[in-house]
Amino acid sequence: MKLVEAVGKRVEQLLNERGITQYALAQEGGIPRQTINIVVNGSHDRVALITIYQIAATFNMSLEEFFADPIFNDLSD
Repeated sequence: MKLVEAVGKRVEQLLNERGITQYALAQEGGIPRQTINIVVNGSHDRVALITIYQIAATFNMSLEEFFADPIFNDLSD
């Protein structure tokens, strides 16, 4: 799995765990809704670190906590 796909799956996982929508994440984090959609769907080949930081902060997580998931163990990038 590519890194951008793993990031999208991780965000989707956190949305499901917390029972919130992409729209709610965008509103709470001040992140454009389109950006959240792009991250979750993996429709671009890159995700800016600042975007990941904003998403993690909205989930009240550090970047370390965000990336401390087994989904990031077997990347093919």
